[in-house]
Amino acid sequence: MNLFTRRHFLTQIGSFAGATYPAMMALGLLKSAPVHTMDWQGSGQGKKIIILGAGLTGMAAAYELAKLGYQCTILEARDRSGGRLFTARNGATTEETDNGKSTAVFSEGLYFNAGPSRIPHHHQLTLHYCKELGIPLEVYNNINEASYYFSEGKGKLANQKIRKREIHNDMRGYMSELLFKAIDSKQLDTTLSKEDAEKFLEYIRAEGGLNIDNLYKGTARRGYSELPGSGTKTGNYAAPHPLADMIGSGLANPEFFNVAEYAIELQMTMLQAVGGNDRIATELGKKVGRNIRYRTEVTSIKNGSEGVTITYTDNAGQHQLQGDYCICTIPLTVLSDIDHNFSSPVSRAIDKTAYIQCGKIGMQFRRRFWEEDEMIYGGITHTNNLLYQIFYPSNDYLGKKGMLIGYYNFNDRAKQVGDMSYAEREKLAYEKGMLVHPQYEKEYEQKAFSVSWHKTKFSMGGWAIYSDEERKSLYSHLLQPEKQVYFAGEHLSYLNGWMAGAFESARSVVTALHARVSDQRIAYPKVS
Repeated sequence: MNLFTRRHFLTQIGSFAGATYPAMMALGLLKSAPVHTMDWQGSGQGKKIIILGAGLTGMAAAYELAKLGYQCTILEARDRSGGRLFTARNGATTEETDNGKSTAVFSEGLYFNAGPSRIPHHHQLTLHYCKELGIPLEVYNNINEASYYFSEGKGKLANQKIRKREIHNDMRGYMSELLFKAIDSKQLDTTLSKEDAEKFLEYIRAEGGLNIDNLYKGTARRGYSELPGSGTKTGNYAAPHPLADMIGSGLANPEFFNVAEYAIELQMTMLQAVGGNDRIATELGKKVGRNIRYRTEVTSIKNGSEGVTITYTDNAGQHQLQGDYCICTIPLTVLSDIDHNFSSPVSRAIDKTAYIQCGKIGMQFRRRFWEEDEMIYGGITHTNNLLYQIFYPSNDYLGKKGMLIGYYNFNDRAKQVGDMSYAEREKLAYEKGMLVHPQYEKEYEQKAFSVSWHKTKFSMGGWAIYSDEERKSLYSHLLQPEKQVYFAGEHLSYLNGWMAGAFESARSVVTALHARVSDQRIAYPKVS
């Protein structure tokens, strides 16, 4: 069987040096966020644009439209901007459909990103806006081999925390050993010449850390049982975990697949806004804030032959607002319950598009024990229980207090946890977190704040998800304007769940609307 060819293994290998965003740019290690400009010709002639939602898409659209001479009014149901770009700090509030309101009570200066927390280095448009708005960035340590795998269940390695580097290197070593044997004994037809096959075997030997007999017996890569030091202290590394024990303990199950770290969106270097990602929303809000009407809940969207009429409610009652055009960024799960006169294909797309269920909890600790005791600086611990992931902060290293994201889960796990009360979620995060970090008992300060996005009012989901077939059917109907209404948001991009998706959609819609108003043939180009 032909499993290996030149095409299979000739891949590019690269790495980034960790540094702050300005330093990386100065050293030429990161591009200066080049993006296509929005310097379109023509004027909006004062046309009135009603934008529904003051999330990233809505504010970015208003920001760009204002440059072109449009009058924008943004209606936002919440009392803050940003939408799902939400950093929870002291005094932050959330409201869920069956849990009511919750207010965060954290020490001053502590926070966690309850919404988007990471910026991939190649999301150039997000970086562009950070640069244009003067938002300082810092490295987000997404991948950390010092963090843990914790498999709750049966098996010799179950119910104990194991450094990721141990599992990763042991698995890589055993796979390399097996592959080396198969190729060396010609049990696999690689279609390689003898010379190329020998080079490939040499690569496998190095990649897996095989010994002189081409066997995997462990290396220093997996960590030391006794660290090297001065004098004659050479250091010792423990014997590798047996392959059967890793598999039998569930450490080869989907929860522990390493493929997520291979995804281009999660490859290093990743970045975050210094002080919380809500700074992106805050700085955008400074540009367009005078046009935002907060606590205005849209109840009706009606297209007319010459314009659009929006009905909304606020503390003073019900009102109507008329505009020439409307840009609707409301999540489709929320829009589905709003009265409208859209066509049947558009209505069906709104009603049928699904959003992922997901949730996070932030927990405050009096001491950063993960750094002081366990040498974990950033990164993620993975479990197979309801927590799924524990995130360690990538800021304020060696500070006095700290915040952990006690869980970040999706789908069925998120549903189960989302059905709990706020107090029950905190109890779950504490008890399951104790299995990994017994320090919780002494260091946890009983300060937690959880968000289940699929139950959060005005969001009702984490981000849109589509099958390939739904991209052709549901998705495609929302890419075109519905008379005077344009739809926009991360749900109308191929960057679902990322801030870049919101920004790309905003620019695309601004271009389409301006082309229509100014009677130009212009199109927003794709970023390569």
